[in-house]
Amino acid sequence: MNDGGDSGWRAAAMVTLHCLTGCLIGEWTGLAIGVALSLSSGLTVVLATLLAYASGFGLTIWPLLRRGMRLWPALTTVFVGEAVSIGVMEAVMNAVDYTMGGMGVRTLFAPRYWEALAVASVAGFLAAWPVNFWLLGRNMKKCHHAKNCHDAAAAGQPSRA
Repeated sequence: MNDGGDSGWRAAAMVTLHCLTGCLIGEWTGLAIGVALSLSSGLTVVLATLLAYASGFGLTIWPLLRRGMRLWPALTTVFVGEAVSIGVMEAVMNAVDYTMGGMGVRTLFAPRYWEALAVASVAGFLAAWPVNFWLLGRNMKKCHHAKNCHDAAAAGQPSRA
């Protein structure tokens, strides 16, 4: 993956899309709760970020657990790559959403809410894509695009691939 070729960027795009899916589940849920309860922007950001981390980690760890990897090895396998990727994505998404006023609406039916979420999603993807390329190239997202993680999961150990 560290060859810098098209396949590395494609793999990074796929990993980033997976990351965006997890982030969006938590992000949307946190924003929806924040807007529905009229929470401050600061509390809404914290809630959205916490839920994005929870859903992002969950989507990544679940397949490893299903393949038989124990919880601790699964957590250590995905922690660094997910923490960095989600952190970059969330920082950008929340900044864009806040700047566009998506957090300041009074109802989820406000077009500004959805516009801000859409722009924030694209911005988050674009910010995390090169980060994921870098993480993949340094083998820090071991089981996100590797076929040999099944062997590590069967052994209950983190992949060293």
